[in-house]
Amino acid sequence: MAQSERFVDNYLGHLLGQANHALYKEFDERVRAAGLSPIEWRVLATLHDGEPLTVSQLAREVLSKQPTVTKLVQRMAEQGWVEMRADAADQRRTLVAVTAAGRRVVKPLVEEAKQHEARILRALGAMEKRTLRQLLEKLVAL
Repeated sequence: MAQSERFVDNYLGHLLGQANHALYKEFDERVRAAGLSPIEWRVLATLHDGEPLTVSQLAREVLSKQPTVTKLVQRMAEQGWVEMRADAADQRRTLVAVTAAGRRVVKPLVEEAKQHEARILRALGAMEKRTLRQLLEKLVAL
């Protein structure tokens, strides 16, 4: 008797989770070897080449809760990787920016991440890569 197909085998959430795990499982070891936790990596990777973000914006970007990110950026500020400052447009908001020290920590990892992603996606053609990115961007925008 043939085994019936399991629900999770075609469930998009499961497939996306499996793809995420495949992409990060090896790279996560490099992040930890560099002395960063996965969330610290996400914070520095998010901030390293962009404008400062509010804590709430940063929490959304790194897929974490605001209180967790607030505590995290306070610790990262103590380490000198980020700085927190009042938003000139609204003194009630706090902006988080990467420091030069934070950039030095994250820059080699960003380069490694690009190489790692290229290795993982080598099995896909250029059109498939483009389509995959477009579809994922579309899902994220929902």
